[in-house]
Amino acid sequence: KWRIVFPNNGRQREDWKQASACYSGNRIQTTKYTWFTFLPQYLFEQFHRLGNLYFFFLVVLNWFPQVEVFHREITMLPLLVVLLASMIKDAIEDYRKYRFDEMINLSKTRVYDK
Repeated sequence: KWRIVFPNNGRQREDWKQASACYSGNRIQTTKYTWFTFLPQYLFEQFHRLGNLYFFFLVVLNWFPQVEVFHREITMLPLLVVLLASMIKDAIEDYRKYRFDEMINLSKTRVYDK
C-alpha cells in the first residue's frame, strides 16, 4: 500500500482528510518499553537466554532440602546481580532513546508546498 502525501493548503482538503485517516501519525518511537511493560517484558526477554535459565534452575533446585548445596540466598546472588545490572542498563538505554525521540518529534521541519 502506497502512502499519498497531500499538502495542507486547502485546495485538496477532502483528499487530505481521507488519506490521513488511514495513518496514525508521523511520530518516531524507537523505545522498546513503557512504564507498565518494562518489568514483564524485560523478564520475558532475560529468561529466553540459556545462562539465565540455568541459574534460575539452580535457584529453584536449591529450595529443596534434599538437593541443597549452598545457602538459598547465595545461590540467588549471581542471578540477581546479572538481572539487576542488565535491568539498569536497559532502563537507561531506553530512557535515552525516549528523550532523543522527543527531541526529534518536537523539532521544526520544512514543508514543501507548490
